[in-house]
Amino acid sequence: QVQLVESGGGLVQAGGSLRLSCVASGSIYSINFMGWYRQAPGKQRELVAAFTSIGSINYADSVKGRFAISGDNAKNTVYLQMNSLKPEHRAVYYCLLRTPYSYWGQGTQVTVAA
Repeated sequence: QVQLVESGGGLVQAGGSLRLSCVASGSIYSINFMGWYRQAPGKQRELVAAFTSIGSINYADSVKGRFAISGDNAKNTVYLQMNSLKPEHRAVYYCLLRTPYSYWGQGTQVTVAA
């Protein structure tokens, strides 16, 4: 069984920063994909940033230059550094791991006050 635990969300003022963490544990033999999605109220879940199986990093156009994904392979952990946050970045942020089975974290709420 694989578990993902996210942390780091919270309330921040516009222009502030947050760093999200996602720690994967359990029977992980390979990682094809690991990254972050978000779901804002009334909207579909969307990709934010992720490491892909071919070793590249994908970012949503809306976060390029503002958010940065990083990882620690030894700890099966990915981070999402979010800078210059805006109210429209408010969402529940989810971690996704594919091994190739898909595992989602429980989500962490990010709220940005204007």
